[in-house]
Amino acid sequence: MHLSELVTSIQEPATLLMARRSRELKAQGRDIVDLSLGEPDQPPPAFALEAARKAIEGPWHKYPPVNGFADVREAIAAKFKRDNGLDFSPEQIVVSTGAKQSLINVIMALAGPGDEVVIPAPYWVTYSAQVRLAGATPVFVPSTVQEDWKAPVERIAAAITPRTRLLVFSSPCNPSGSVLTREELQQLADVVARHPDLIVVSDEIYEHIVFDGEHVSFASLPGMAERTVTVNGLSKAFALTGWRVGYIGAPEWIAKACTRLQGQFTSGTNSIAQRVTLACMQADPALLAPMREDFRRRRELVLKALEQVPGWHCNRPQGAFYVLPDASTAIDGDRIADSEALAMHLLEHAGVSVVAGDAFGAPGTVRLSYATSDDLITKAVERIAEAMHKLGH
Repeated sequence: MHLSELVTSIQEPATLLMARRSRELKAQGRDIVDLSLGEPDQPPPAFALEAARKAIEGPWHKYPPVNGFADVREAIAAKFKRDNGLDFSPEQIVVSTGAKQSLINVIMALAGPGDEVVIPAPYWVTYSAQVRLAGATPVFVPSTVQEDWKAPVERIAAAITPRTRLLVFSSPCNPSGSVLTREELQQLADVVARHPDLIVVSDEIYEHIVFDGEHVSFASLPGMAERTVTVNGLSKAFALTGWRVGYIGAPEWIAKACTRLQGQFTSGTNSIAQRVTLACMQADPALLAPMREDFRRRRELVLKALEQVPGWHCNRPQGAFYVLPDASTAIDGDRIADSEALAMHLLEHAGVSVVAGDAFGAPGTVRLSYATSDDLITKAVERIAEAMHKLGH
């Protein structure tokens, strides 16, 4: 029995690992509060479900084009223009089976052995794994809670070498919830402009969940449209995680390369889900305001509750639905060796599932998702505080 070196090098994503262990303990009858997965608990919008029902009754049951139905790509291009100030033709859009596939398409199309990909930390766990799958080398740029989990632009600039092919980041950020301001993005664009072979991958899947300030698409900055791949999807804003739809807007040469790759992996994205995508792209973004306000309220709830956890320090996330407290005072090298050990301690002794910050390039932290009910947020943080007190903090 032999597995390839590639597959044996792949680790289970930390978010999925903790969610799986949480389900296993629940199946054993344990009372577990799961704050591990970034999955909205709200139902999808009614118009999205109605679009699915109509699509099932319609002719949408055959193989779709690899890069997506023409009218869906046209609608995505119109959405980019309306919401982000970006001008794309339908030929620059590729619809994929989730934003995760959108990302791996781009990374594999543009980076390979001998190449480097700069990733400001903290970062979504899958970025680094996908870079390694492509045979390239991830180069991490750290930050701290005191820096609002935003790596200073000078630190990012210093990480770029002649071997750097991509810069990958998310804003709003998973796992920190930090949102880069227009001024911060412009400073980054000034650095990118000095490296003509560098492509930016801007993950904007949380764009509609911004509480403070505004969401700015990196590609909208002067000179960046031809240097940027913008990634988005339906999972977060429309609570459609299970429908698995992501998409990119990119320079046409990159879009064509991603379509070529996708044709050998999954071919086209589910046809019914694409009709739902059409409805979501055509919907008024104002319809998402109640969801955003609900998350804003929960942010205040979780930040207030975390004040009672001894030794933990939080920044104030401006978007998404995560907090990434620095819990390094709980890591003593003995009982709690690292953030993974802390996450497992909280799962076993507090009945709360969180994700270790090591997986996000943020040692000494844990990520909490507050995409759940007020009662469960309160219960979870009370249990965490009690567990930290018992550890002597």
